[in-house]
Amino acid sequence: METSIKSTAVRTAGEESVKLTRVLKPVHLWALAVGLVISGNYFGWSYGFAAGGAIGLALALIPVTIFYVTFILSYSELATAIPHAGGPSAYARRGLGKFWGYMNGISCLIEFVFAPPAIALAVGGYIHNMLPGIPVLTATVIAFLLFIFINYWGMKTSATFELIVTVVALVGLVLYWALALPHFELSRLMAEPLLPNGMEGVMAAVPFAIWFYLAIEGGAMSAEEMVNPQKDISVGFLSGMGTLMVMAFATLLLTAGITDTKLVDSIDFPLPMALSGIYGEGSFLVLLINFIGLFGLIASLHGIIFGYSRQTFAMARTGYLPKFLAYIHPKHRTPVWGLILPGIIGLGAALTGLTNVVITISAFGSVIMYIISLVSLFVLRSKEPDLKRPFKVAYPVVPVISVAMAVFCLGSLVYTSSEALTWVLGVYALAVIYYFIWGNKNIRPFEEEFGVLDELDS
Repeated sequence: METSIKSTAVRTAGEESVKLTRVLKPVHLWALAVGLVISGNYFGWSYGFAAGGAIGLALALIPVTIFYVTFILSYSELATAIPHAGGPSAYARRGLGKFWGYMNGISCLIEFVFAPPAIALAVGGYIHNMLPGIPVLTATVIAFLLFIFINYWGMKTSATFELIVTVVALVGLVLYWALALPHFELSRLMAEPLLPNGMEGVMAAVPFAIWFYLAIEGGAMSAEEMVNPQKDISVGFLSGMGTLMVMAFATLLLTAGITDTKLVDSIDFPLPMALSGIYGEGSFLVLLINFIGLFGLIASLHGIIFGYSRQTFAMARTGYLPKFLAYIHPKHRTPVWGLILPGIIGLGAALTGLTNVVITISAFGSVIMYIISLVSLFVLRSKEPDLKRPFKVAYPVVPVISVAMAVFCLGSLVYTSSEALTWVLGVYALAVIYYFIWGNKNIRPFEEEFGVLDELDS
């Protein structure tokens, strides 16, 4: 059965024909890519100060940045050639077969289901910092549920909301940099010892350097909701990556240059805390950055909830997960159970209150997904040389560099994060058991599910 991308249809548990709605332009993908990640500037990354010190975290950020630049270039080729809501699951299924398509989808879900609880905890921390009468966990739960509901309301509403909060959050970062720059002292940044925990500390800082960029690839899961995915995905992705690179280095270096990093290395609101040493705790400027910081956290929380819902929907549509998870609301055109069920799991993780552990679990899922996706790129280049590729990466140099950097990141995670690794291995074990008992029984052929992708827009 051949189906055009412009009218992609699927069957849900009730066997009704449904489709996602094409409303997104490049600016929406830019906003989604930056919005998915921008909370990484407002919290989470500063735990890397405790691991490696300011210079150690900065050193960890260099290979991580090289990896993400090369990965996004490589990923743009996959996303424009195979514009599918399943994103990494679809790329691996086409390149490596059904099992690896499933495992890549599970890796993506580990990343996207465990990132929102960390962000929601930070939302709770920012709110509690402004309004001490509101407990952190109470604010966390309310924020999580609120943004599941906003995502349920429809893609056009969600995309517009994401664009607005991302722009506000970006303005807030620029304001933070402007407030910090006059007080920057190189001596603080270069304070001895430069590497308090040696090279082991640099490796331990890698998960928190990853947090500056983690989830940018989630924009690919909006492919079936973009007006012209073959053209617009690369534009949105690459502009988003450029924005994030500037943000990461500016935020890290300026923060380390205005405060004692020990004051911000274990809290979820490092930016207002760093400014409070200059302008005074409770000052208007500090409260303003604290308030705007919420927009950054909201942008990522909202965007990543979008990402896990589309990945869950796509895997259920394929047959990897139970069919009811592919149900699309007839009015709002959103995957209802794909929003709710992973949200319940994420909410449970948020209630642990262990932000740093949850961040590392999410980082594990992301890096494993990146490696499988890159392997899929190599296989597809060999197996399907004539596949229509609207965007082509400089092959094989860029993907080879990306694989090398990804292996370095994974090695750093395994070496330094035993607690998170135990949880991740447990999730993978359960996933493999599910696959061989239930998940491999009703997998739809790729062409039947999505049509002949080689002929898109021809």
